[in-house]
Amino acid sequence: MSNKRSQQAASFDRAAEVYEKARPEYPAEAVDWLVPADAKTVLDLGAGTGKLTRALASRGLEVFAVDPSPKMLDQLREAVPGATVSVGTAEDIPLADASVDAILVGQAWHWVDQEAALPSVARVLRPGGTLGLIWNLRDDRVPWIERLTTVMHPAEGEIFMETGRIDRGAFGELESANFEWSQDFTREELLDLVRSRSYFITADEAEQASILRGVNELLDTDPDVGGRSSWSMPYVTRAFRMRLPA
Repeated sequence: MSNKRSQQAASFDRAAEVYEKARPEYPAEAVDWLVPADAKTVLDLGAGTGKLTRALASRGLEVFAVDPSPKMLDQLREAVPGATVSVGTAEDIPLADASVDAILVGQAWHWVDQEAALPSVARVLRPGGTLGLIWNLRDDRVPWIERLTTVMHPAEGEIFMETGRIDRGAFGELESANFEWSQDFTREELLDLVRSRSYFITADEAEQASILRGVNELLDTDPDVGGRSSWSMPYVTRAFRMRLPA
């Protein structure tokens, strides 16, 4: 990972509160697709503030949560007090061998070293266990969203979906599914979403001001959405799963 990407990956500790406030939840249908019906214990890896963790806990699962950011995990503990929480990384998961039925990674697999992470994940999973990966992506097929992304700059997850590759290691076939949905937002909620992104967090003050100014100008003047008082953000959630041999 380049030095710039390493800085971006580590940046969320500085914006834990705005991340928790601004980032969307995951569609229930996508989480259902990722979690095996017979799973009892699940690890949310790269759990952040617990956006995915709370969806897992609501299904009555025993949930572990691991993330490298202590401040993000402070937010998670408040949101999901029943989860077992640990500081750690995908490359060195602080759980015992064969201890969980499934590992889910929300909005984070693009940060990991897959060569090191896949054996770590395989060690913690039980035989036949599932690795599930999920990303909430703004739907850039919508013209104004494409213009918004230009103003905000593409996120690392969006770049990974376009140019990256999901390696399989010891896992079997990689399956995928897409889930389309939308979420209403206010101007301030969109600005908070921008503030929660690693590109913005690691930018200097002048660049941050330029990005926020550009988003405000788009909401005021864009031919498709300019001048409205409320908006709806279209998303495509992309989900992937693969299983270890039983």
